[in-house]
Amino acid sequence: MTDFQRARSPEQREARRRAILGVAADLLGEMPLSEISLRELARRVGLSKTNVVRYFETREAVFFALLNQGIEDWLAELPAELPAGDPAAVPGALARSLAARPLLCELWSSLGTELERNISAEAVRDFKLANSALQARLAGLLTERVPALAGPAAREFVALTILLLAGLWPFANPAPAVAEAVTDPRLAHSRVDFAARLGRSLEVALAGLLALS
Repeated sequence: MTDFQRARSPEQREARRRAILGVAADLLGEMPLSEISLRELARRVGLSKTNVVRYFETREAVFFALLNQGIEDWLAELPAELPAGDPAAVPGALARSLAARPLLCELWSSLGTELERNISAEAVRDFKLANSALQARLAGLLTERVPALAGPAAREFVALTILLLAGLWPFANPAPAVAEAVTDPRLAHSRVDFAARLGRSLEVALAGLLALS
């Protein structure tokens, strides 16, 4: 629990905001997103629920902010993880980079099913505008690594990456009973290696987009 004095200056308010996001990230490492309430988040931060709402109107808004922060941090590191001069290696490297960031994958895969609920249109609009700008940065980086993938095709590839991630992540991280069941050799085909499956899917998506351009 964090011991907060009342935040008065912009610096203090930003420090408190970051503390809330840090606790949210910690909680996400301990339990499913669906089980994290704003009340529990406030308790762990050391604030009242009313005080947390001064920074984020709902728990969904907290995780929206955490997702965008996670993407921004990832984009700062991604250039070093994507090969230069070998476009064919980019899909696999992109998939491995995402697989190494489970918090980012968990939040991105929860957008449509969990997070885009119980939140105002204004908050969603602000999140999506910021998220769209981050996606544009990713598209620009991908164009640098795959010059034939430019303009609308690069943005479409980013959109397909997110959709494929969101679809594969839950199957690669099933509930304990499902994980136990698929240890049966007869169900080997049901196991999902997230990085490998995403990499292959992105290879196919990239080849299709380049063929259509």
